[in-house]
Amino acid sequence: MNIFQELKARGFCYQATDETAIEKMLAEGKVRFYIGFDPTGNSLHVGHLLPVMAMRLMQKAGHTPIVLVGGATARIGDPSGKQTARPMMTIETINENAECLRRQLARFIDDSDGKAIFVNNADWLCKLGYIDLLREVGTIFSVNRMMTQESVKSRLENGLSFLEFNYSILQAYDFMTLNRDYGCTLEMGGQDQWGNMVAGTELIRRKLGNEVQCMTIPLLLNSNGQKFGKTAGGNNVWLDTARTTVFDYYQFWRNCDDAQLRKLLLYFSPLPVEEINRLADLSGNVNRAKEILAYEATALAHGEAAAAEAYLAAGSRFGFADPDGKVPTTSAVAQVKSSAAAAELPTVAVPMSAFDEPVGLTIPRLLTLAGLTKTNSEGRRLMQGGAVSLNDVKESDPNRRLTPAELGDGATLRAGKKNFRRVVLEK
Repeated sequence: MNIFQELKARGFCYQATDETAIEKMLAEGKVRFYIGFDPTGNSLHVGHLLPVMAMRLMQKAGHTPIVLVGGATARIGDPSGKQTARPMMTIETINENAECLRRQLARFIDDSDGKAIFVNNADWLCKLGYIDLLREVGTIFSVNRMMTQESVKSRLENGLSFLEFNYSILQAYDFMTLNRDYGCTLEMGGQDQWGNMVAGTELIRRKLGNEVQCMTIPLLLNSNGQKFGKTAGGNNVWLDTARTTVFDYYQFWRNCDDAQLRKLLLYFSPLPVEEINRLADLSGNVNRAKEILAYEATALAHGEAAAAEAYLAAGSRFGFADPDGKVPTTSAVAQVKSSAAAAELPTVAVPMSAFDEPVGLTIPRLLTLAGLTKTNSEGRRLMQGGAVSLNDVKESDPNRRLTPAELGDGATLRAGKKNFRRVVLEK
């Protein structure tokens, strides 16, 4: 399939000015296209990544992304999707955020050898005089039409400032500048940007006489109908490791809902569509498919080494879904050996004398010897709550006596969700 067909097959195309024209444009030559990101914070989170993934696919197909960081538009505040005005930030904060976002976006987009162009709209918008801007584009924008834009209509009840009302004009001016100075002929962005994007195509047609296109990407919602990218506790999952660790980032993807698995693999993994359809079959090894999703999403954000480390750490704690590698996949996770995971856990040696009669080695006693509980009675309470397992098998009988063979070359003991030890026989 061509790149436009792949974008549609993966679910990236929500709305377009002219699908036939866009497909023809992408098939006939190398296209420069742009997506904008306002630096409203010093880190992207998972909810920002859908346009980034579309941009990666386009770049892999040979087209040139123009990555726009909105150092100027962040001073205004995009009203789209907001019930109230965004807090005003200092210029210094915006500039710092813009640099942070540029570094994060560079992890996903290859900017070597002119394969991508990074721009900041402060470089042109902040140089415009107000009267000059009004004279240049003011007669082209119809207030009546602007009032019909969803980003404006949704705010009229709670109030929309004149400052925010101008945002659509500035985004349209960005597209015009990129078309005139960089040859950009396609804008992509979230579906809530449609009105702003169409305003840009109209401005370019009337001011420059050029035909350009735009295409929106659907807003991604979780199974509860809320914006995607938050933990069960309602916290954002950030790309900044100081705010979300690599392990927690991996676990966010690993714990996705079954119903969203196929969609997330299509969006956030580079695997072929045919392979994704097979992996996401709910009659198969769903947990292995989730491991693959988590590995691929983490590798994109943090690199292959960090993804492998998170995969091994999670597998050590919670078990591996496909330890024997029976599920075929082109994902690089297949080359990460789960046998290396044992080295990731703290190890405790248990003496042979612990197995002696009359008490013998029970699970509560093993928990105490491993330092996971302070007393045997605490271990019993954990077992009653279903929080204890040995080699991923839940243990519920506090009086069962273990044998040395059950520890073998090492066994994984879990107490609660995050407390683990590798227990071995003392030599």
